[in-house]
Amino acid sequence: MALPACPKIDCHIHAIDPVRFPYADDTPYRPSGQEIAPAAQLLRVFDAFDVRHALVVATNTGYGSDSRILLDTLAQGGGTLKGVAVVDNDVDIKELERLKAAGVIGVAYNVPFHGADYYSNTADLLDKLENLDLFLQVQVENDQLLALLPLIEKSRVRLVIDHCGRPQVAQGVTGKAFQALLAIGRERDAHVKLSGYYKFSQQAYPYEDAWPFIAALVEAFTLDRCVWGSDYPFLRAPERLDYGPLLTVLSRLFPDPDDQHRLLWRTPARLLGFSNDADQSR
Repeated sequence: MALPACPKIDCHIHAIDPVRFPYADDTPYRPSGQEIAPAAQLLRVFDAFDVRHALVVATNTGYGSDSRILLDTLAQGGGTLKGVAVVDNDVDIKELERLKAAGVIGVAYNVPFHGADYYSNTADLLDKLENLDLFLQVQVENDQLLALLPLIEKSRVRLVIDHCGRPQVAQGVTGKAFQALLAIGRERDAHVKLSGYYKFSQQAYPYEDAWPFIAALVEAFTLDRCVWGSDYPFLRAPERLDYGPLLTVLSRLFPDPDDQHRLLWRTPARLLGFSNDADQSR
């Protein structure tokens, strides 16, 4: 199966560089080997696969709310990259303004890492994000979205959901948490990343048990609010992963070139604030 031929925007990548940016002493996991991905390596991978822009997502693992590697990577991208930061729950709005000026367009909530209770009293932070037109990027797994719903339902902050919501495959698409995610797609200004299949699939590549969930998300959100992300360099992956084979899964799921272009270019360009003119994006 061939790679999608259109220019691409990758909406979920991580910069990992313990040489220039050492991990925090108390980090519970220290990426190593093929998980190391300095900015220069990211840019080489993008060039090989015609990825014109990307969204760099800060990691709780290794760096937490230390944004130095994120901002350094955005600077090395020369305007081709945008960022999602990890911040302290009580972050000052001036710090958020500083991050935004450097190319950060959202803030991440990593519920599998911290647990839902960690975010239960962050209504003030969501207000700050809404006032600055920064989106809230939410990663949950299994039924964790249900615990977060009371918080996000009271806010009008723009939402981006990571990794298909990491549903429980055994529950199928009728699971309560996944149905709540579909309702978000139908009812509010939200996007979902069709990414991270290996994080919830119970099968090996090409993760066919994840495909019904992807189809349901596309129906609820439409391709005008679905984006793709590689999750490169695949932290804590249970098996070796490579960039190219992940892209070929999209060719199987979305054989129509126009659908590929919407998912990989037009929708993410609008979400991330890049030009929709592919010819002007180089």
